Amino acid sequence: MPVDLNAVRAGLARGAPPSTDYDLNPGFILPEGRVLRPAAVLVAFMDGPDGLRVLLTKRSSRLQHHPGQIAFPGGKVDPGDADAVAAALREAEEEVGLPRASVEIIGTLPTHETVTAFQVTPVVAHITRDFVPVAEAGEVEEVFTVPAAHVLDPTRYSVQARRWRGQRRLYYTVPWGPYYIWGATARILKGLADRVAG
Repeated sequence: MPVDLNAVRAGLARGAPPSTDYDLNPGFILPEGRVLRPAAVLVAFMDGPDGLRVLLTKRSSRLQHHPGQIAFPGGKVDPGDADAVAAALREAEEEVGLPRASVEIIGTLPTHETVTAFQVTPVVAHITRDFVPVAEAGEVEEVFTVPAAHVLDPTRYSVQARRWRGQRRLYYTVPWGPYYIWGATARILKGLADRVAG
């Protein structure tokens, strides 16, 4: 099913509660005394020859958090950032070379809590100009795009399981080609897909 920016905007206008990596695991025992650190990611749509696409990265296998995983550009909100939007734009510029002037902010999604104790604000945006991605050495192994029609189709998602900290944990996946999109990235996209589907 083709997806355009109007459908994304309409989806954002529909309310939704915050999400977490524990949504599929209501009985999961959370760590005591956990402190959530604010972070932001850029859920960036761009126009491609085959329609709207979503910008993603493959994280370096040397990183402490989520090594080798598929992720949106993003990271911690720094003291110098005015807000989550500013943090997402700064991180996208640092990680993939996306100029802030080339980005139109559409809105934000409800926050998402990760198993690594980040409270992530997904910032939804449209890349309005062509740009050549430049992966930040040491943090990003690859920059690529996936069709929005794929990741915004709720029927494309499946639930998988693995052992984590001694407990069985369920999570969403939405693989595309050689890329295994799962965890927080898949959960954020699933939340947006559900809203776009209405």
